[in-house]
Amino acid sequence: MREFMQYVRNAFYGATGWNEDNSYKDLNVTARELIDFPLPRGIRLSLSSLATPHFATSYQLCNVGVVDGSISYLHSSVPLTAVPAQSDKIPLGALMRSYRGLHQLGTRGGAQWSWETEPQAGTTPQIPAVADMRPIPNKDKSSLLYGRLYLPQSLLEAMVIKRFSSALQVQMSAVSEQSLRNGGTMLSVVQYDKGKYGLEGLYSTDGGLLGLRGLYNFGGDASGTAANSQNGPGSQESAEKERIYGRFSVGGELYYGTLNKSGGMSLGARFATLPTHKGTPLTATLTINPLMGNINTTYAVLAKDFLAMATRMEFNVYSYESDWAVGLELWSNRRPAGFLLGADPSLHLESDEPEPPKKKDRSFRAKMEWRLDDPEPEPAKVEKPEGKTQEYLGVFKARLNSNLNLGLVWEGRVKSLIFSLGTGVDLHKLGEPFRSLGLEVQYSS
Repeated sequence: MREFMQYVRNAFYGATGWNEDNSYKDLNVTARELIDFPLPRGIRLSLSSLATPHFATSYQLCNVGVVDGSISYLHSSVPLTAVPAQSDKIPLGALMRSYRGLHQLGTRGGAQWSWETEPQAGTTPQIPAVADMRPIPNKDKSSLLYGRLYLPQSLLEAMVIKRFSSALQVQMSAVSEQSLRNGGTMLSVVQYDKGKYGLEGLYSTDGGLLGLRGLYNFGGDASGTAANSQNGPGSQESAEKERIYGRFSVGGELYYGTLNKSGGMSLGARFATLPTHKGTPLTATLTINPLMGNINTTYAVLAKDFLAMATRMEFNVYSYESDWAVGLELWSNRRPAGFLLGADPSLHLESDEPEPPKKKDRSFRAKMEWRLDDPEPEPAKVEKPEGKTQEYLGVFKARLNSNLNLGLVWEGRVKSLIFSLGTGVDLHKLGEPFRSLGLEVQYSS
């Protein structure tokens, strides 16, 4: 479950029209969030507020062995008036949904966005997320300031995001703490996004790290004809979309530590279906680190609106070591007790298919008169109210890796409280299987 400040930060990206899909570091983000979701540990309570359209605060209290907490502040130069901040109104998908589909190129960059979460009449329940927005006029040269103080260790982290144009953005983050070398570290990233490709240059004071990474898109909406043409229902491209319609992305990164005189590189590729694809949404990636010999493949699929699954395979060509992991998330419109014990009859969806007639014995009077029973009157047909859909009340997440470590999390909302309850299980030690147990509760206004 994402924290409130991360939710507001993602809303800032949407409000300024920044496309997060065009970054090489997020190439495997869908499978990573489906498999490597965090498990809550101990008890964590968060109280947050979007006090004004430009200013947000968050206070957190934790009990993981020792009692500690944090205080966070965030300022956005762009008003976030259309962002639901109350915890009973925040779309659960914006905090909990792991599967991230691509945005259509040319529809998000250079536009400001606002929330649109009301379902259409007669449609199935959807899981709204930060990406479910509609464009409104753009505001360039925006900025975001974020700071967080951890107590009692007095660790301070800060972030500054400055937008110079629709294609250029600079992000600087820093951490200050006495135990760190030189008392802290700072990372600067320059991001340049042109839709067709995205470039990033970075510098870190930790080891004097210099890096360059980029991503190039082709196929699907990245091709000139697909992005700009208006196709009729009978065109060849429409037929292609009927089968499978997606975008290919290839990229890589180079980095070098000026202090320790060491470097590295990696190459990656991704195929993901686009929102206009009428079939099952899916994402497949391949990343290679030639110097270390690591090969990583992932595959994620949104099988149903309420079910997403992912697999990951890793292999090292030098040591022949391998690893695998699987993960899933299952959305439910039932409470945790109903989800675990079975379906609630009151929530069963009615079927349009008529039930088969049940055989009924003739009455005693009909037998004595040597006739059949009179036909029973047909029951009045109850019409379903149109436009009403059932809201998802929570999501169950699970993962399992080759070490037989199992992670289970239930996330949902109870009135105005958003919670996350999870545990880690080691199947190798069935005598003492539980490795961790935690509860996280968030409230925002």
